[in-house]
Amino acid sequence: MADCESLGGCTDERIRRIYEYLDGVLPADDLEDIHGHLRACPACAREYDLECVIRSVVRRSCSETAPADLKVSILARIHAQRQGPPAA
Repeated sequence: MADCESLGGCTDERIRRIYEYLDGVLPADDLEDIHGHLRACPACAREYDLECVIRSVVRRSCSETAPADLKVSILARIHAQRQGPPAA
């Protein structure tokens, strides 16, 4: 891949590929391409680094366990919504 700066900046497609790389959903054939591009493109490398920091902070912040009755409450609300409004 070419340096995004020389092509006018990072495109949505390039950014999407970075997220796929981070999510581990790229086919094996594409991993080295993206990894090489991140080494060569400072703009995409900055985007990658920022996303890594954000994901790390979210992981640390979301370590609390939800209350046991939360699932039951959510499922009850979903069920109530599916039933529709009460008949008048």
